[in-house]
Amino acid sequence: MPEPQDEIRAIEERYARRKQLPQACLYHPLDPYVCHARQERERAFIHCLKRAGQVPVQDKRVLEVGCGDGANLIELIRLGFQPQNLVGNDLLDEALLRARTVLPQAVALILGDASSLALQEESFDIVLQSTVFTSILDRNFQEKLANRMWTLLRPGGGILWFDFIWNNPKNPDVRGVPVKRIRQLFPGGLMLRWSVTLAPPIGRRLCKAWPALYPVVNAVPLLRTHVLCWIQKPRTGSVLGLDRTKDKPWYEDA
Repeated sequence: MPEPQDEIRAIEERYARRKQLPQACLYHPLDPYVCHARQERERAFIHCLKRAGQVPVQDKRVLEVGCGDGANLIELIRLGFQPQNLVGNDLLDEALLRARTVLPQAVALILGDASSLALQEESFDIVLQSTVFTSILDRNFQEKLANRMWTLLRPGGGILWFDFIWNNPKNPDVRGVPVKRIRQLFPGGLMLRWSVTLAPPIGRRLCKAWPALYPVVNAVPLLRTHVLCWIQKPRTGSVLGLDRTKDKPWYEDA
């Protein structure tokens, strides 16, 4: 069984290789495909938060695992979350240095392995991860991180999950996390799920020629590659209108 430090070093190496790839420019926020995908995800976030009963958001405490340069935290602030209630974590110090230059000082930033964060248990309403688990190839480390995220959640809070579900045969440094695996990582949770994001190879070509057609083609669920999930930690009584004693998590597909 690999040691946790081995996987941490491997993750650092994967991100270092990613920075050297010419495809990095494909993720520029002014790229038409990136813009459409980000706007779609933001609309899905809003719907998810409302459906999960997390509105209003002003008093919600949020931890983002793998916050990178802080783009998601900025998005949360725009949606009404208060900077003093936000905590960002990342394994890479250069990522947090970039995040510190754009985020309000009230946002706390913590460097290090998220699976060993020294934070108070059940202290967050939302723990967010966005395209982090697909860069963790060791299943044991995935489970360790998921368990730590779960312990940091208050009862009634939830994991806000955004990631892709299919493998990329051209990139051995990532591996899709299918819905079945998400259920394994959070077996005690009740899940809401939406499929989002037009497949990048299709979306990039489409947006280069006809950007306005993105929502039309994206209306076909089979062409979407990511899922947005709300995985709620049960509390006494009903959760999302459901009996917490049911055997299986419940799903709502967009």
